[in-house]
Amino acid sequence: MAPRHDIMSQPTARLVAALKGKTLSFVTAESCTGGQLAALLAADVRLGPHLERGFVVYSTEAKHEVLGVDPADAERRNAVNSEVAEAMAVGALAKSRADIAIGITGFCGPREADEEVGLVHLACVPRGGTPVLQECHFGDIGRQRVLDHAVAGALTLLIHAVSAPASHSMPDATVG
Repeated sequence: MAPRHDIMSQPTARLVAALKGKTLSFVTAESCTGGQLAALLAADVRLGPHLERGFVVYSTEAKHEVLGVDPADAERRNAVNSEVAEAMAVGALAKSRADIAIGITGFCGPREADEEVGLVHLACVPRGGTPVLQECHFGDIGRQRVLDHAVAGALTLLIHAVSAPASHSMPDATVG
């Protein structure tokens, strides 16, 4: 098992490099990660200036009230689906001045009912660009490791968004 620090150090360094000379800003919309992506960005002196704001919307009601997620989408699969991740990112972008939004929702464990522990949906939405959705199946590797992998996946989507041409189009991303 890789130490927690190593899971994020490589994508963090890659994001710093991709941002060199750019003034892009980010907004985060986090559910299962509870603000860990925003905290990671804020803690890094090189990335903090790019964090415009962050939203933590853990409950279904918060997703709807704060970010405008459709209650029907939020009720389906306990708000862990691609529609919710995208709606969270779109809502966060609409309520910010950021250039790029990231939405994160997932099941981190322990298992309840028929939830798939380790299932995480990510959405990256550049302002005026094409959303990129990613479904990740990290497995039942422990709550903290799922959270860490979700944040690392979000960092990777940010790297692609920052590195994309001005059209903000990004390749489809999958993690299995």
